[in-house]
Amino acid sequence: MASKAKRAQAVAYLRTSSGANVGADKDSDKRQRAAIQGFAERAGLEIVAEFYDVAVSGRDPIESRQGFTALLDKIEGNGVRTVVVEDASRFARDLVTQELGILVLIGRGVRVVTASGDDLTETDDPFKVAMRQIAGAFAQLEKARLVAKLRAARDRKRATGVKVEGRRSYAELNRELVAEAKRLRRKPIKGDRMSYRAIARELASHGYLTRTGRPYSATAVMRMVERPLLS
Repeated sequence: MASKAKRAQAVAYLRTSSGANVGADKDSDKRQRAAIQGFAERAGLEIVAEFYDVAVSGRDPIESRQGFTALLDKIEGNGVRTVVVEDASRFARDLVTQELGILVLIGRGVRVVTASGDDLTETDDPFKVAMRQIAGAFAQLEKARLVAKLRAARDRKRATGVKVEGRRSYAELNRELVAEAKRLRRKPIKGDRMSYRAIARELASHGYLTRTGRPYSATAVMRMVERPLLS
């Protein structure tokens, strides 16, 4: 007997907006699951994974949802490019939120299809195209606003003398190491100061090594020695 043709794969996305709709005696997830499975069978799709955001408002940003985030991780790793939902409201109730989420999936080459067969990622509809352009503009504006807000916060903190970004200095990582390097640099050797390379060897002999177990480079020692040891 001939085997059945291999069906295209898809993942299911479910969402309930209230914890009151969740439980063995509730039917929200059961209804969604049944609708999705029924469509998958009619469309010749195989549901290979399910992602469920429990008690998540339809207005909550797509990127803040744990279930949706897990869905993105899954499709990025397994090559599945179809997401099935019961209806558009399960994906998001707010139109801008919905379109922002769809933009995320379109960018990954993913289709979002409802159990009634409506392709939410369809781009032939001029209205949908316009909405995605508007939603994308809002997303970019919000991102720019957040970046500016964070930069202003860093500037205010930096003005107080507090380091707020960048790599931690050697003195911050290991104060004793830097103090020893400075001491060795001050130590006279035949009327001259010890070289950075010689200091690195001396530090290594006392067990001061990098995270990979190697002696510090002459450049690293120079940074330790030349920069002030903050109190």
